[in-house]
Amino acid sequence: MPDRETLFITGFPGFIANRLLERLACKGCDFILLVQPSLRSRAVEEIRRLAQLSGKSVGDFRIVEGDISEPGLALTAEDLELVQQQTTRVFHLAAVYDLAVSEDIAMRVNVGGTRNVVALARTIPRLRQFHHVSTCYVAGKREGVILETELRHDAGYRNFYEESKNLAEQEVDSAKNDLPVTIHRPAVVCGDSRSGETGKYDGVYYLIHYLLRWPSVLSQINIGNHEVSLNLVPVDFVVDAMAALAFEERAIGKTLQLADPAPLSTNQLFNAIAKSIDGHRSKITAPAKWVRFFLMLPPSPRITGLPHHAVPYFFVKQLYDSTQAQHLLAPHGIHCPPFESYVDRIIAFAKTHPHL
Repeated sequence: MPDRETLFITGFPGFIANRLLERLACKGCDFILLVQPSLRSRAVEEIRRLAQLSGKSVGDFRIVEGDISEPGLALTAEDLELVQQQTTRVFHLAAVYDLAVSEDIAMRVNVGGTRNVVALARTIPRLRQFHHVSTCYVAGKREGVILETELRHDAGYRNFYEESKNLAEQEVDSAKNDLPVTIHRPAVVCGDSRSGETGKYDGVYYLIHYLLRWPSVLSQINIGNHEVSLNLVPVDFVVDAMAALAFEERAIGKTLQLADPAPLSTNQLFNAIAKSIDGHRSKITAPAKWVRFFLMLPPSPRITGLPHHAVPYFFVKQLYDSTQAQHLLAPHGIHCPPFESYVDRIIAFAKTHPHL
């Protein structure tokens, strides 16, 4: 880097944003962090931790209060000028990550918020790269192989989260002609592959907590199937990948799927978790149609812990191609670790932290 850079990051102090900032803090940059007013005290505490960990000054991290869903991100005139004059790279992580989000909130925050951040980016004269964090589930109800170059489709969506993230990515994708855009699409993010730590129990954790209820019995009948995979990526892989490409000119104009190139089928996933918890694999596999029917019955969430809105994700026949991402990450030595290599750690964390 020929001169000192300033990174403007939205979504702080969120679980992924915190970890990304931890990786970037050693790069010799300054940071402007967009924080909701209600989260300011938590953000200040996190900055102190990061400053001590990285050896940087607290003054290298500047908090600006705002809201992406408002025009100009609801920044004061002074803070808006600071962002415009100092920023060289943007990381847009702020969004509602909730499969059960209502339509109005999803459209206001995920779509409108992204539109507002893009509009601000266009007013930054020294902008060198705009990073947008999307999701592989912009594919909605599409089936088969999903390419990194594909976005728009008419297959429909399972929920407003998927639809809003697709529309948000369209906002950013349309700006590739006049902004230096890089889009990151993580698959299903789970805990850290080294510590097991996570900030939220969803996705694969529904299956983990289901088996933890009565492992010796529930592990006998596999409720997964051989035709569908659940693409899992540990949070450290995701943030390592984004940090490695933070200053990568070859990533400009690209959409990168941060996914496991060899994901386990849900049947294999069930067995990997069951073996880690109880030392045994399943003896029989329940028919997929029966499993889905049972999981969608009204009392099922109370019995299994799996909410109805999460059920379809264990039956989605999608494979996420990550050719472009692998090509750019290989020189940095970054690869998605196989689930079996860290399953013990995320289960150990779930056991010792039953509630988050």
